[in-house]
Amino acid sequence: MIFKFTINLLIKFCNFNPILYSNFMKNLKYLFIVLIVFVACENASEKSIETNLTNAELLAKATEIHKRVLTLDTHNDINIKNFTDSINYTQELDNQVNLPKMKKGDLDVSWFIVYTGQGDLTQEGFDDAYDQAISKFKAIHKLTEEIAPNEIELAVTSEEARTINKIGKKVAMIGIENGYPIGTDVSRVKEFYDLGARYMSLSHNGHSQLCDSNTGEENDIWLHNGVSDLGKEVLAEMNKWGIMIDVSHPSKEAMRDMIELSKAPIIASHSSARALCNHSRNLDDEQLGWLKNNGGVVQTVAFSAYVNTEKNKKFGELTKVILNEIAAIEGFEILSWGEVRKMKKEDQDAYIEKYIKIRGLSKPKMDEASVNGDPVNVSDFVDHIDYLVEKIGIEHVGISSDFDGGGGVYGWNDASETLNVTVELVKRGYSEEQIEKLWSGNLLRVLDEVEKVAQEIQGK
Repeated sequence: MIFKFTINLLIKFCNFNPILYSNFMKNLKYLFIVLIVFVACENASEKSIETNLTNAELLAKATEIHKRVLTLDTHNDINIKNFTDSINYTQELDNQVNLPKMKKGDLDVSWFIVYTGQGDLTQEGFDDAYDQAISKFKAIHKLTEEIAPNEIELAVTSEEARTINKIGKKVAMIGIENGYPIGTDVSRVKEFYDLGARYMSLSHNGHSQLCDSNTGEENDIWLHNGVSDLGKEVLAEMNKWGIMIDVSHPSKEAMRDMIELSKAPIIASHSSARALCNHSRNLDDEQLGWLKNNGGVVQTVAFSAYVNTEKNKKFGELTKVILNEIAAIEGFEILSWGEVRKMKKEDQDAYIEKYIKIRGLSKPKMDEASVNGDPVNVSDFVDHIDYLVEKIGIEHVGISSDFDGGGGVYGWNDASETLNVTVELVKRGYSEEQIEKLWSGNLLRVLDEVEKVAQEIQGK
């Protein structure tokens, strides 16, 4: 429209003055300059920086928008020890996501994660992973059906999520991180679907029986060079029943295979832009292009190491001193996450539980260090959202935290601080409609499309 208007305007203007018309035609470069400017304007983001609002006005505007939109975080890990009669999410625990913190930060929807670490590709390993997965499914159902049914309810469709939110309850949804518990039994895809799972990643840190992991980049050693034959069967079952395919942990080649094989849009449940932070957990521009063409969505993750590696490493040296001081007092040794991943499941759970306690005890000093230092923050996180929106369009971008799994940035370090993300989005000029898409609209649109494809497949 702007092209046509510009050309017509110039022709009409020049026709009124033959001299101008003659000079203009001799200098066509001016036409190209004008057109380039208008193209830039036409393709520029519709958002404009909010420079005229005071901090109080900005906060008030963001708060109203935040209350009206459905806020959804696609990746929150869980520990089954926090789903008992005596210790549970009705209490403000030391972890990052629980009901009091969700209410304080107006986080409406939490995707609780059925995660299993990668183990040996043996029947014993598969059986152990399956048992772990089932225990997490049971924990989530216990929370929504026994512990706090009046406060939070499980949803398996976008319509259910919106309905539950409208009646004043928080919403639980379920994602699976690592297809390892599938073992070699493809029928478990339907079993997990029936238990409420609506997205699944075929791998985590380490190659699974289903596909290669992004961690293969560390040593350039691959098991399948993408998705295995068994993995292809699992992908077909996921399409058939309506489980979104998650590409955050699989390798680039595995993602390529998934894009080619899937009959429905895919998601990256917790990844950011590799162009801004060169980490294998993030998506490069080529992968982003695949995802856009597929109609999927990348849920930008507020995981400091994936947002800004350099800032995270520098600030990490400062916080490491604080953590080690508190850990020494508590008789605890801080390990690298690489060492933690090699632990047996029960030892890993015990370590993480103690680590979270140490983090809680360290919080006052950590907060002081954050004020005086330069931690990865909400602004850095939203830089990734900006990049992704400009690169692939706002319809393909969402938001996630990876809370209780290593995630969090200064300003959004637990669910109680969720409003701060909306404040930063409003500050950068995103409209309420755009913010709604980022917080939940895009992800739920993909869920609807995946469900539609499943119905079509089942109807054949």
